Amino acid sequence: MKRVFSGVQPTGELHIGNYLGAIRNFVKLQEEADCFFCVVDLHAVTVPQDPALLRQKSLEVATLYFAVGLDPKKATIFVQSAVPAHAELAWMLQCLAYFGELSRMTQFKDKSAGKENVSVGLFTYPTLMAADILLYQTDVVPVGQDQKQHLELSRDLAQRFNQRYGETFKVPEPMIGEVGARIMALDDPAKKMSKSEHNPNNRINLMDNAKTVQKKIARAVTDSGSEVRCDWDEKPGVSNLMSIYSALSGESMAVIEDRYRGKGYGLFKGELTELVNSELGKIQARYRELTESGEVMEFLEQGADRARLVAGETLNRVKDKMGFNLS
Repeated sequence: MKRVFSGVQPTGELHIGNYLGAIRNFVKLQEEADCFFCVVDLHAVTVPQDPALLRQKSLEVATLYFAVGLDPKKATIFVQSAVPAHAELAWMLQCLAYFGELSRMTQFKDKSAGKENVSVGLFTYPTLMAADILLYQTDVVPVGQDQKQHLELSRDLAQRFNQRYGETFKVPEPMIGEVGARIMALDDPAKKMSKSEHNPNNRINLMDNAKTVQKKIARAVTDSGSEVRCDWDEKPGVSNLMSIYSALSGESMAVIEDRYRGKGYGLFKGELTELVNSELGKIQARYRELTESGEVMEFLEQGADRARLVAGETLNRVKDKMGFNLS
């Protein structure tokens, strides 16, 4: 089986864009691949975090992993900081990376823009991401377009290490989803739906109640017309809502257009609201069950045990190649 790795930061609120663009696909992947899914809490501290809130959010993200259908018997799910090999390999890869290539990372430019002081961790963040991936001899990484540059760096570092020290790492390939991969902001379809955006009407959070979902969809940007038609240039707002509808229903854009031809936005938004609330209702019910049972910590401990074993094998090989193991 091919090995898959992916991680989600425990910051902000997970939203329907995270779910449709990535997390829901994890459930399918666990049936056909050896999957490692991580709550990447070490990445979160590239900017200041409240420790109590970080713990809370890490547990929430892990619980949502299981609530959407990830099975601890089929996939390895763990919290990044529980596996020290991530930080250790990240340092070794920092010493292999070049200042110039890290300076060119667009996410660093975006997140540091206008700030007087930024952490070194924000600058070296992509080498930690590379360590996350390479530790598990990953074949495939589900990744959005915004992270593709970081995956390219991971590939470059794997190849550079292999050339310098001998064959050690697999060179990972990107997996960019087609359906559901492009979920944009409800208030501005030119921007990606984001859990860090201050305006809560930017997104539908996975834990939003039915009334909140109804209000957010009702307020979602469309246009001055009334035709439900997919056209990202002329009707980006409607096209974005249709993408959500398509991802949840499994129906094509053409089928959705036919259904709502001549019926206007009101009916379309109302029935999209029902679809979203039906999906989120199932996730939220399972989330409550997991919270009440206390199973999540047990699942995470099991996942961390396996992750430490697999990561440790890779780290030992790296240490041997670099001259750190004296015995």
